Amino acid sequence: MSLLQVLQLGTIDYATALKLQETLVELRKQRRIADTLLLLEHTPVITLGRNANSKNILDSPESLAERGVEVFEIKRGGDVTFHGPGQLVGYPLCDLRGFTPRVGAVEFVRRLEEVLIRACTEFGIDTKRVPGLTGVWTNPEEGGEKKIAAIGVHISRGITSHGFALNVTPDLESFKMIVPCGIADKSVTSMEQEWGGVENKTLGKKLEMEAVSHAITRQFGQVFGTQILWLESLESLLNFSPTESEPANQDTPMREPEELKRMREELDLAPRDDIHWA
Repeated sequence: MSLLQVLQLGTIDYATALKLQETLVELRKQRRIADTLLLLEHTPVITLGRNANSKNILDSPESLAERGVEVFEIKRGGDVTFHGPGQLVGYPLCDLRGFTPRVGAVEFVRRLEEVLIRACTEFGIDTKRVPGLTGVWTNPEEGGEKKIAAIGVHISRGITSHGFALNVTPDLESFKMIVPCGIADKSVTSMEQEWGGVENKTLGKKLEMEAVSHAITRQFGQVFGTQILWLESLESLLNFSPTESEPANQDTPMREPEELKRMREELDLAPRDDIHWA
C-alpha cells in the first residue's frame, strides 16, 4: 500500500503556497519526499487557470485592490476561481505512476471528485458530478445544481499539483467578484449553506474545518487505497524511508534541503518530531 503524508498549514497567502508547491513538486520528482497532501485556507485571492477568460473577473482591478484580493495566473486547468477564508483547499502532490494500477490524469480528477462527494456525505450533504463539468455539485430534489467544490490540477512528469477547493464556511458574497469557473448559469454554495448554519442538529455535530479536513483525508485514503500519515511540520516531510518500489536517490543525503528550510522559516512552522497515523 502506498503512503500519503498529510500536512495542515492553516491560513497562508497564495504566493507562499504556490512557492511551497513548486518546491515540494521538485522534491517529489527527485523522490526525496513521499506523496503529500497539503491542506490549508487562503487569504482572499482570484486565480486564473490556463483556459481562463479574464472577462470572468467582474470587479475592476481597483476594486479588488481595495478589498485586498490578489490575482494570480497559474498553470492548473480550469477557468477563474476564488479562494478565501472558510474554504478548505487541498493540494495533492502525488506521483501518478506510484498507484497500482497506474492512474491517468482524467481518472485522478474523477477520484478527487469521489473523495469530495464521500466527505460531504459524512456531513449529510448529498452531492454529485455533473456530466461535462468538473467539480462537485449539490444534488437538489428541485432546482438547479450548485457548485460546492472546484477542482483544477497540473501534472508535470507524472507529478500532480494544485488540486481542489471545498466551500465549507466561506462568505459566498465573495464569489460575486467572478463568474465561478466560467459557468454563468450555475451558482455556488457551501457546506454551511446546505446545512442552514454551522451546526446540524440532525447529525449532532458542528461544521468545523478540522473535522472536514479529517473527512477529506480519510476518504482520500479509501478512494486511492493509500495509508495516511499525518505530519506536524514541513521538516517531517523528510522522514521518508524509500521502499523497493520507491528507490532512494543515492546522490542526495537525507537532510532538510535549503529550499524547504527557507519555506518552513517563512511559514514560521517550527520543526517537530511528533507524527501520528490516521
